[in-house]
Amino acid sequence: MTDTLFPADIDTTDSPHYLRALTDMADRRTVVADAAIYTDNGIKLVEKGTRIDSRLYDRLVQHKLREPIDRHLSIENPVDVPALLVAGQTLIEQEVLPGMLVEALGSAARLLAPLRSLPLPTSMACKLTVMRDQRPQLFQHSLQMMTVAVFLGIKSGLTERDCGALAAAALLHDLGVLHMDPAWSDPDHKVVGAQRKHLVAHPITAMLMIRDTQSYSRATEVAVLEHHERMDGSGYPRALAGADITPMGRILLLAEVVTAFYEKYDDMPAQRLSLVLRLNHRKFPSALVAHVLPLLQEEVTRESALMPLGNDASRQIDLLAEAFSYWDQLKAALPPATGTGTKALEGSAFAFADSRLLALQKALVEAGSHPQQQGDLMAQLQGDAIGMAEVALVGREALWQLQSILNASHRRWPKLSDRATPADAAVADWCDWALRRL
Repeated sequence: MTDTLFPADIDTTDSPHYLRALTDMADRRTVVADAAIYTDNGIKLVEKGTRIDSRLYDRLVQHKLREPIDRHLSIENPVDVPALLVAGQTLIEQEVLPGMLVEALGSAARLLAPLRSLPLPTSMACKLTVMRDQRPQLFQHSLQMMTVAVFLGIKSGLTERDCGALAAAALLHDLGVLHMDPAWSDPDHKVVGAQRKHLVAHPITAMLMIRDTQSYSRATEVAVLEHHERMDGSGYPRALAGADITPMGRILLLAEVVTAFYEKYDDMPAQRLSLVLRLNHRKFPSALVAHVLPLLQEEVTRESALMPLGNDASRQIDLLAEAFSYWDQLKAALPPATGTGTKALEGSAFAFADSRLLALQKALVEAGSHPQQQGDLMAQLQGDAIGMAEVALVGREALWQLQSILNASHRRWPKLSDRATPADAAVADWCDWALRRL
């Protein structure tokens, strides 16, 4: 791995968003400059011993600092190892996912042990303190992801030392998010343009900040960089695939997904996650998924009170069958001269929609959940509330993917409705159907 693979304009200096969060935090707890703070051209901005607060924000944000500001701060009640242990224990007692992991391991102490040897230089402790105080959901996410990662590390036979490096990577993996506009986390906020670029770059930003401390192993740095990669090469920031992703990177990418499902869904997170892992098995490391699926299956039985979801199963299967059948009809009706089997349509809306729909059908077939496979299964599942709910969840996930194909087609080809070519017309007709029916 070389830095030449990264965009040249990745900026790890203190962003306005981070400085705002830091100075706002300093209004509520004592933060003092342990050394003078200078701009990159030698101008002294803050004297040693100065109390930091939000009144300094405008002065700080107007200049590029010589060094990250959090190298030179003393903070009242910072995040340190004892604080992390307390927060981890509280998480285990209050949240379903870490509690489930402890039950499987038989010991909370075993899950939290890697934190005891965690390096926390001043800058990292400051960032985690800002995260805890200003972005508590992000702090909770990082802690919860750490428990999943350590669980997977233990189940994979990692040494105590490697589990420590893994815990550090999981805890620090989203430091780059502190430098992004907090609006990105609003589910109603669309991340586009420069914000999208920052979102895709945040693993690089976090890795570079961790490397800058010279306190963590190379394995920790690389795992942070890889936590949004996917085994099939569809992840970011480097679109790595398979063996090109390090063992710790694979653990982090799966831990991220597991954690996200339990944070996103209040109803049946185990069942939803189990289905997604099986439907998208090429994206995730199978050996690690094998440690997770049995836990999820046990949790599914506890979620049985929510099984009325299965009432939608038949309708969802019918919708999927109709969607695939209508697309096949539109393809068959295209004139032979369209050249749908040649390179003529590469990069077109037709090629995009066709490849996405074929990939979804293939995933459903491999999971035994394609509409053509569901006839006999539905008959067998009558009276099985859990089984019917699982079919419904597969249908819900597949219908969501159909909706994403519709949205992406209109976003990437805004003039699709002009129907300039027969192939465009086919895609537009299918999208119109999806808009009415989904």
